[in-house]
Amino acid sequence: MHVPDGFINAPVSAAAGVVAAAAVAVSLRGARKELGGSPETGGDRVAPLAGLVAAFVFAVQMLNFPVAAGTSGHLLGGALAAILVGPWTGVLCIAVVLLMQGVLFADGGLTALGVNITVMGVVTVVVAYAVFRGLRLVLPRTRGGVTAATFVAALVSVPAAAAAFTLVYAVGGTTDVPVGKVLTAMVGVHVLIGVGEAAITALTVGAVLAVRPDLVHGARGLTAPLKLRVGGELVDAAPAAPAAPAAPKSTRKLWTGGVVTALVLAGVVSFYASASPDGLEKVAADQGIDAKADQYEHATADSPLADYGVKGVESARLSGGLAGVIGVGATLAVGTGAFWAVRRRRAAGTGARV
Repeated sequence: MHVPDGFINAPVSAAAGVVAAAAVAVSLRGARKELGGSPETGGDRVAPLAGLVAAFVFAVQMLNFPVAAGTSGHLLGGALAAILVGPWTGVLCIAVVLLMQGVLFADGGLTALGVNITVMGVVTVVVAYAVFRGLRLVLPRTRGGVTAATFVAALVSVPAAAAAFTLVYAVGGTTDVPVGKVLTAMVGVHVLIGVGEAAITALTVGAVLAVRPDLVHGARGLTAPLKLRVGGELVDAAPAAPAAPAAPKSTRKLWTGGVVTALVLAGVVSFYASASPDGLEKVAADQGIDAKADQYEHATADSPLADYGVKGVESARLSGGLAGVIGVGATLAVGTGAFWAVRRRRAAGTGARV
């Protein structure tokens, strides 16, 4: 759903840029709390995990999957980031991904960067996390309950982003396509894409829950009281005496496994992704939203990594794979560095050790 240059006029793009900048600024303040805990509470483990989440989202966004005849979709990632590392840090994760895609790979217009961060980052995170928290109140406080809430939250977030784009288009679209037609087409196809988003997000969160539930922000406070069968009925066991706090577990295995997975997805699996246009591209072509897009050349169209290929490498498989690996590495480095800086600023402000 990367909005290119030319879909939205300059004044509205600028306004969206202001909204996005404000959202990032607010998220920076909120992320300091999510990233700034002590080693005993896991604060020192969130920053590298957040960088990994950004790199993983970048990798999975290269994997377009077919959703209808001639149409594909890809992960937006807002729900995944918010549930794994928190909503404030989640917004920053998606912003880092979109920035790297726009600057290095000419994916998504630079004048539309504010629109993309607002629609793909802020809206997806806010909607997904609100739905997720609401469902956590009514679903069982178990891993299954968290996974179910994750699935629904991710599913809802994608058509919500499509509706948000339609609203932006209604205010600042550069063509005269009826808004009703745009809304129907956008929401319709993105409901289908949302199913894929929900499956990927639930599987990823479920996998982390299975090995390190303590690292999933949305699963904090997850409890499953021990049950005893007494007289043929299940009753809660008496709480155990408090034990001495255990030393924090290392995140090295999870981090290494996540990085390897992201590299394989971007460097190898991406070659087999669907070549069909994604939901926004298909709707834009069918409805005429892209009528003026050809008048705009991407500011980084001459990037050696433009269109997810390495210039000068003849083999399409090798070119795309190298571009994916470079993208994962760059996103991981920039994201982790940014999140560590946020954490250190929080620690400096509170006088805490890092």
